[in-house]
Amino acid sequence: MEFYMKEGEPYLRTAHGMLICLWDGTVHYLLYLFMLAAIARGTNYKTVGLFWLGSLLMSMLVFLPGNVIGKYGTEIRPAFILNVPYLFLPVWAGIRIFRASHAFPKFSTEKVVAAQSKGIFQRPVDITVILYLLAAIVFTLFRGLLVLDCPTDSCFNYIYQYEPYLRDPSAYSKVQMLVNMFYLLPFLCVSIYGLLIPGCSWMLDWTPVFAGAVAQAQFAHMGSSVYHRTPYTYRVPQESWWEFLILNAIYTLGMQILAYRCLRNPAFFIKGTTETVEEGKKQN
Repeated sequence: MEFYMKEGEPYLRTAHGMLICLWDGTVHYLLYLFMLAAIARGTNYKTVGLFWLGSLLMSMLVFLPGNVIGKYGTEIRPAFILNVPYLFLPVWAGIRIFRASHAFPKFSTEKVVAAQSKGIFQRPVDITVILYLLAAIVFTLFRGLLVLDCPTDSCFNYIYQYEPYLRDPSAYSKVQMLVNMFYLLPFLCVSIYGLLIPGCSWMLDWTPVFAGAVAQAQFAHMGSSVYHRTPYTYRVPQESWWEFLILNAIYTLGMQILAYRCLRNPAFFIKGTTETVEEGKKQN
């Protein structure tokens, strides 16, 4: 293993490399076992599969480009090709998982109409989630601008006081923030629409995907920001450690809560005829 780490994939010795291996060997491993057990029993595993899909895709979308454009870009060896199957496997598996159906109980028309007839002010949980989404949109865009060398004083102060890891020459953090800005940010925006307009059934499939993606991304980013393998100048300063932890923990947990809300009470997102829903609103 020491020989492989030095001569095969030296970038695995970075904090980011170590942490994605840790995530893969624990969280992904448990998800594989759960899906295998579900397949053996013939039970539904779509939600778990979607979470795994988002997690693995996010890992590869950051890891592979980061290896090429970061400081280890000159040390790419033939072993790098071993990562290529991790790009094709999620695509093949994702198509099969998306085609499967959720294990939701059948909802009566009356229950669907009742859920979809409620306005946003009658759904306090959804209001809270929307407030989180608005804050997450600002935070995602802000960190994307940071890695694009935003020249304002607020950007400069935030990087040096709270997240100096965004300047790490390994480039994983920069790629991560750009992936968040170009892929996660649009989903955060359309999720607000999905919570306001009934019948957006795509929320049931895509929220677990992005929940897994954010969980993996934040684990690697937060861990690398404090890990001893990261150079000291790029670690979170001790005096701002708690602010960094709380802010990023809320950012992470919010997506998990969004997915849980959608899957726990999916009646609002089930497609129904517009006429039926409008009738229900008039009766209420």
